[in-house]
Amino acid sequence: MTKLIMKRIYDKELPEGYRVLVDRLWPRGISKVRADLDLWAKEIAPTAELRKWFSHDPEKYADFKTKYLAEINANPYTEEFLTNLKTALEKQDVLILFSAKDEEHNDAVVLMEYLNSKI
Repeated sequence: MTKLIMKRIYDKELPEGYRVLVDRLWPRGISKVRADLDLWAKEIAPTAELRKWFSHDPEKYADFKTKYLAEINANPYTEEFLTNLKTALEKQDVLILFSAKDEEHNDAVVLMEYLNSKI
C-alpha cells in the first residue's frame, strides 16, 4: 500500500517515491540534482503575505493553520494538485518535502493534515 510521507528536504536519507516540494521558495543549499523532484508545487504553498506574517512563530501557528487552510480551499490549483498526488499514489509512495527547521509548526504539517483528509 502506498502512502504519503512528509520529510524535511535536508534529511540525509530520503525514502524512494514521487518527490514533491511544497515550499514557495527554493531551499537554500539544495541543488536541483540533489532534490531530484518530480513536482515543485509552489502554487500550493502559503502566499508570500501569509508566510511573512507567520514568520515561523509557534505562537501564531493556530491562526496560521486556519488562514492557510482557507487559502488551500480557495486555491484554483488545489484540485490539480490532489489529482497529481492521487495518480502518483497509485504507483508509489509520495514524499511531501519541505525546508522549515521547525518540523511541527510549518505549512507542510497543515498541508499533510489536509491531504490525509482528502486522499
